[in-house]
Amino acid sequence: MDVAQKNYIKMTETKVSKLVIMLGIPTVISMLITNIYNLADTYFVGMLGKSEQGATGVLFTLQCIIQAVAFMLGHGAGVNISKSLADRDTNEASTYATTAVLMGTFVSTLLLIFGLLLIKPFMYLLGSTETILPYAMDYGMWVLISCPFMVVSLIFNNIMRYEGKAFYAMFGLSAGGILNIFGDYIFIDIMHLGVYGAGMSTAISQIISFVILLIFFFKMCQSKLRFKFISKSIVIYILIIEVGFPSFIRQGLTSISHGVLNNVARAYGDEAIAGMSVVNKLSQFALAFGLGIGQGFQPVAAFNYQAKRYDRVKKSLRFTLYIGTILVGIIGLVYIIFPRGVAGIFSKDPSVIEIARRGIIYNAIGVFFLPLTVTSNMLYQSIRKSAIASFLALLRSGLVFIPAIYINNSIWGLEGLLWAQPIANIISAIISLPFVIVFLHHKFKTRIEKPSFEESI
Repeated sequence: MDVAQKNYIKMTETKVSKLVIMLGIPTVISMLITNIYNLADTYFVGMLGKSEQGATGVLFTLQCIIQAVAFMLGHGAGVNISKSLADRDTNEASTYATTAVLMGTFVSTLLLIFGLLLIKPFMYLLGSTETILPYAMDYGMWVLISCPFMVVSLIFNNIMRYEGKAFYAMFGLSAGGILNIFGDYIFIDIMHLGVYGAGMSTAISQIISFVILLIFFFKMCQSKLRFKFISKSIVIYILIIEVGFPSFIRQGLTSISHGVLNNVARAYGDEAIAGMSVVNKLSQFALAFGLGIGQGFQPVAAFNYQAKRYDRVKKSLRFTLYIGTILVGIIGLVYIIFPRGVAGIFSKDPSVIEIARRGIIYNAIGVFFLPLTVTSNMLYQSIRKSAIASFLALLRSGLVFIPAIYINNSIWGLEGLLWAQPIANIISAIISLPFVIVFLHHKFKTRIEKPSFEESI
């Protein structure tokens, strides 16, 4: 039995709960480690001062921009690769993989060049104040230098997930994340390079992660990188962008929204930006559980939808919603019970801790609604319903969140800003719910097949 046939049987016959967990747990681990190294930056830099910590909040926005490009191309290629492998067409899968990597290299190189040339106005645009600016430029230079490696690494990561190689994708990202934590300690605590050292550590870890993922991609994936697979058809480029566009919206609007939030928060001083930086990083940590399980669900949904095993897509959707809500809920409860203790880990400034404490509680309430919003978006993206997926992606990250920032700020000031994201999460979940219900109750024409032994137990 060849590799393609083994993968087909695995994706269409393994019990869906087992398959989602098998593909989701490595993604959860890699996302947690990625978030831990983001929190490590926040911790080490936070010990330097509130302006330095504010720089990590500003650069979080830039990292969201980079991830938006990478996830669009990675998910866009990944969904189409999953479809191609379900049809047992490895050449078509290789075309999508090679073309996505080429696009990612080109776009990220442009961002690197123009970002470095215009770094000062760019940092202001992302919400930097005069006092934060020097630190933001030090950190931002290294983030921009590592941009092509970060983008292509995330493309490899997502392609490997959609091919069912989540463990290797996890190892590549996790290795870079762990190295970054040690790098922060060496460059900041021992060598006393400050924010400049934190940025340099991030760049080095991204390059190492890229090398590891590149090796795994060549050794483990059915799709291949070859010059002959670079598509000459505009249709392939459009399909990658169309299917991946909800991911671009999801991450891109996160970047824009946090840029808006930083700009509005400037009126309340560096401590407001620093406090919100802590809250945002902790919210991303909680989201990693729901998002990680959701990314385990995506290849299951994409592959089985193409194989016309709609019953399996529905089962995996229900399971993902249940397990995602439980995992995110546990983290949310910890935040609600110990908000000051959690905030105090990342700052010694009392004003920053107090702002972060309130924000942590409010956002912890909002995270309970994240699995429904994120999973519904991922469902429609995975089954190539890009218009619906794009609309759902718009909700939490921008369509609801950005108006909430301005409206809440005008009525309640800083307290309103802290409530903007949880309010956006709740409203987005309410709007997303009917889309999940409609899909679960839709009557598909399914294949009539005798279930495998494992599927029947």
